Amino acid sequence: MKTKNINNRLRLGLLSSALMITLLGACNAEILDELPEATTLGSDIVLSNKAGFENYITALHQAAREELSGEDLGRFPDMNLGTDVGTTGQEQTVNFRNYDAFLTPTAGAVSSPWNWAYAQMIMRTNTIIEYAEKPELADIWTNEAEKNAILAEAKFFRAYTYNFLANLYGGVPIVDRTYQSPKVDFVKNTRQEVYAFAKTDLEFAVRYLPETAAKAQEGRIVKGAAQHLLTEVYISVGELDKSIAMATQLIDGGTYRLMTARFGVNARKPGDVYSDLFAEGNQNRSSGNLESIYVWQYENLTPGGAGNNTIRQWVPALWNLKDPNGVNGFALVDSLNRGVAYSRPTTYFLYNLWSDRDNYYNDIRNSVYNIRRKFYYTNKASSYFGMLVEKRTTQEDTMRNIYPYLRKLEGKPFNGDNASGRTGKDWIVYRLAETYLLRAEAYMRKGQSDKAANDINAVRARANGKLIAPGDVSLDYILDERARELITEEPRRRTLTRVGKLVERTRLYQTRLDVKTTIQDKHEFYPIPQSAIDANFGAVLRQNPGY
Repeated sequence: MKTKNINNRLRLGLLSSALMITLLGACNAEILDELPEATTLGSDIVLSNKAGFENYITALHQAAREELSGEDLGRFPDMNLGTDVGTTGQEQTVNFRNYDAFLTPTAGAVSSPWNWAYAQMIMRTNTIIEYAEKPELADIWTNEAEKNAILAEAKFFRAYTYNFLANLYGGVPIVDRTYQSPKVDFVKNTRQEVYAFAKTDLEFAVRYLPETAAKAQEGRIVKGAAQHLLTEVYISVGELDKSIAMATQLIDGGTYRLMTARFGVNARKPGDVYSDLFAEGNQNRSSGNLESIYVWQYENLTPGGAGNNTIRQWVPALWNLKDPNGVNGFALVDSLNRGVAYSRPTTYFLYNLWSDRDNYYNDIRNSVYNIRRKFYYTNKASSYFGMLVEKRTTQEDTMRNIYPYLRKLEGKPFNGDNASGRTGKDWIVYRLAETYLLRAEAYMRKGQSDKAANDINAVRARANGKLIAPGDVSLDYILDERARELITEEPRRRTLTRVGKLVERTRLYQTRLDVKTTIQDKHEFYPIPQSAIDANFGAVLRQNPGY
């Protein structure tokens, strides 16, 4: 989805969706009468032909991407802050420093993901599904398969969103339709009911999504994305055999494979296959990357291209580091861009996970191409230019200004601006390495440690890591391996909450003492936003326990 036509469609799709929100939210007929021209882009008009449905699907993809780029520093980095792998770098960043003070029902950090899920994702998916199934629109489709492909893509996104909600808040209201007038009496469904609803949508999506997408349509949802997510959801509903079978279909189907040889734009440069996965230009299937399953699309110098802000989130504030003479030690250069250390890896991730000598020196995920642990002064005005930065000991330096970071985030500065802290690099949401680790989890839960070890070892062998024995397999080991393989990619908080390990592992492995000592059992889940409870005055929308 990276062509000019797609970006033009994105703008139209966003416009039509915005007008739809306005129209559905308006309750005063006189206001509608004053703006009759706005009705020409209402849902009844836009969703009257296939092009209109494509516009809505594009707007849905834009909303999905907003999970990462919709807030500069907030919604997505909060999925790693205050966990076992992520903590704050900036001292002034308050997020999750004191769990009890920060994670409250009135906090913006609590309402933001809720509003994204219900006001953007679920509203748009339900609109597409309702209109696609209208009998009076049957003639716009060439055949039933064409209609089902649109329904399948929308249902994937609806399932993705409800899985997101269940893994963050627990039980939430299931809203499976649009409303033409205010509704104020929603009630919570149980967490298991939410997972079951997502499962049904995904089972439909697996049947009707295409196997692959054309290069001009990269980023569109394909069958593998639904299979991957359904593998996880089957674990959540306790259907382990189905989870294993679904993962096996994806792993053995021939469309995807773990990348084990150098490929893509940097194949002839120093590096390794793991670094190739994240080199800018290598994220999509057309680059030769057969491991990527679902990728959010970004693009430089293009309207609607947005910007991948993960450098701002994770990379140290090197521009703030002084040399021993008190001169700025770093210039803003392409390879470093401008991080602000909003979040940074924990000591547990940077050192404990690699403490085994074989892991530290042989596992390519810890190579110089994937974790930058040494820095050289880049400011030509400094007398230390080109020299190795010496060991630092102050909190400001070691927590914020200079620490090892993940090079998978590096990319060309967004729109050529070295100070942006952003890139135009596409973002991998799902790849096959995680599918292996999900299947390993299902095998582990069934007591089949030998098969779980085989799947973990498939990932470790690609990384040249030391292979494990069946006796080494545990849920905690799988979570450790997920961290080594997927840090910054996976929304770690939701993974830990899904498996019931957030509080336990944060107390064990978080770097900051104030985080470790303030997290309580209730924080396994987010609270329900107070704004949602207050607006739902026709029924009781129960708050999560402890809040």
